[in-house]
Formats: sequence, structure tokens, C-alpha cells
Amino acid sequence: MTLAELDEGTHTKIVSIDGGRHARQQLRELGLFPGDTVRLLRRAAFGGPLLVECRGTQIAIGRGIAAKVVIERCESH
Repeated sequence: MTLAELDEGTHTKIVSIDGGRHARQQLRELGLFPGDTVRLLRRAAFGGPLLVECRGTQIAIGRGIAAKVVIERCESH
């Protein structure tokens, strides 16, 4: 499953990033790394970005890059 497929309010763990070097670099610059726990807060209308929360910070991520973030659901939240 990818971050782009996630339901709002769901806590997940980033497993890996399937994109190339540019995608991995962009996510690193946003502060997202494999092993981080994230929660999808909101999906913008009309294919706009996703708003996620990681370590208390809200981050907007485009759907294209979110589709490259492989996640697994966290059962503890």
C-alpha cells in the first residue's frame, strides 16, 4: 500500500520509497524517512496534495510523490 491510497486519520509507518534518487531526496528534505510514523490528515480536492503529520509537523505532499511512499498500517494507534 502507498501513502496516496491511505484513508484520512490512519497512522502508518513508512516502509520504503520506491521512487528514484530525486523522490528520495525530496522526501528527506521534507523530513520523511523509512521507519517514520505518519498520519494522513487531509486530502485536498481535485487531486491536490495530501496533508500528513510526522513528529508533530504537518507536511503537504503531492499525490505523485505520495504514490511512491510504501507504508504499512500501525495497529497501535
